[in-house]
Amino acid sequence: MIELHQVSYAYQNQSMMFNFSVAKGEIVTLLGPSGAGKSTLLNIIAGFIAPNHGQIILNGKDVTTTPPAKRPVSILFQDNNLFTHLTVEQNLALGISPGMKLTPEQRTNLHHIAKRIGLIDYLDKHPAQLSGGQRQRVAIGRCLLIRRPILLLDEPFSSLDPKLKNEMFCLLKEIHAEYQLTIVMVTHQLDDIDISHNRCLVLIDGKIAYDGDFKKIQQYPDVALHLGIASYKINKRWQNNS
Repeated sequence: MIELHQVSYAYQNQSMMFNFSVAKGEIVTLLGPSGAGKSTLLNIIAGFIAPNHGQIILNGKDVTTTPPAKRPVSILFQDNNLFTHLTVEQNLALGISPGMKLTPEQRTNLHHIAKRIGLIDYLDKHPAQLSGGQRQRVAIGRCLLIRRPILLLDEPFSSLDPKLKNEMFCLLKEIHAEYQLTIVMVTHQLDDIDISHNRCLVLIDGKIAYDGDFKKIQQYPDVALHLGIASYKINKRWQNNS
């Protein structure tokens, strides 16, 4: 579903190089210290940043020079990018039509997604009237309405309290299974890692220093040191909610 072949990008004094693939339906977590290139990598996949060299293939098609709107990708950021002057329903409608003029079938689908994410009773509310978790639900719903097979997550739940974060990850896991999404998620919080889909890419200085099972990172002391997990105990949240 995602293939990067010798993709390079130079930023300031840092030279980045990415060469990896992600299978359809896979969940991959991007880890690494601040400034390692995690968000840059997501933006390259999404098309917001053009690489200097290399090839990007998404869903079997070369999209190296394809603009973001035409890539099979939706992206969810920490700040959720909702329009504060629009209602929940209008924000969701933007995932279907920029003009928010929906057909009866599209409106039915919108209501189905709103119910699926627990917001059917909040369609007439504005973002300021919602909790942080509810705002992120709107953003997730909009991604689902875009109907693209690849979902990129750039620390979308890092500002939420532990209870809300757990709620969002449970919802995300359900949505992943239901819609067969391919997910790449950036996080700096190790408790966010889904140990039931535990492939991790560790970025250090713009390069992939580790690609494999999260539970085996401790076998690579240099990588573990950069992540500060020498004594880290793997969180069981995902297993407990399976």
